[in-house]
Amino acid sequence: MLAPKRQKYRKQFRGMWRRLATKGNDLNFAEYGLKTITKGWIKDREIESVRVILARATRKVGKFWIRIFPDKPFTKKPPEVTMGAGKGDVAYFVASVAPGRILFEIDGLQEAEARSVFKNCSAKLSVRTKFITRSL
Repeated sequence: MLAPKRQKYRKQFRGMWRRLATKGNDLNFAEYGLKTITKGWIKDREIESVRVILARATRKVGKFWIRIFPDKPFTKKPPEVTMGAGKGDVAYFVASVAPGRILFEIDGLQEAEARSVFKNCSAKLSVRTKFITRSL
């Protein structure tokens, strides 16, 4: 799983999404991309499952880029623990994404193939996404 090597603080506040993405909202590397429509947290396991799909699709012909990284710790309390006993332990890491953020890019495939690959990828994610192409 993806996780940061080191952090200044072990636990973080949840934070807020205030607006559309201003960073990472354009295709920089490839011809096709997957862009978020809704805001949310993407778990490290979701990113890993999409990475496997992209690696299998671009085995010999293409290349892919992962544009997000799970650097926010998500805490969880164990079952049957009462309120007021402090914050729980870190369960996993998430990537916080705002609407308009590019998640993944892929190159070297035909558009129909890229669409089907990204359709499989979006089924694994907890946010709504759309397929985009580079406009020339």
